[in-house]
Amino acid sequence: MKTTKKKPARTDELPIIQKMYDLIVWFVPILNRLPHSHKFILGDRIIKRLYKLLDEMVLARYEQDKLKRLEAIDPEIVLLRYQTRLLRKFELIDDGKYEFASKLIDEIGRNLECTADC
Repeated sequence: MKTTKKKPARTDELPIIQKMYDLIVWFVPILNRLPHSHKFILGDRIIKRLYKLLDEMVLARYEQDKLKRLEAIDPEIVLLRYQTRLLRKFELIDDGKYEFASKLIDEIGRNLECTADC
């Protein structure tokens, strides 16, 4: 039986990329368990947005001028906040999951601002 070793994190990677990756790993399984009536509308929109955000962050990592791409991500973070709030409002996730997701999203938003400003 093979065991896979976790690769060490790249020191030149934007920290925001790892945070987004962690949010996806945590959030997508929850979204995939939504009731049918919400899974294919709200759930899919959130999942697509999460992957789009990760794509944009990785692409920004390789650009000379990261600012333009990172600034374009900000409205997507705002939409993600609203969609997560809808999950709670429709009682599709409990308070604990909502608080955890909200904290991660807020952290990503703050890191995005710092990355764009720094």
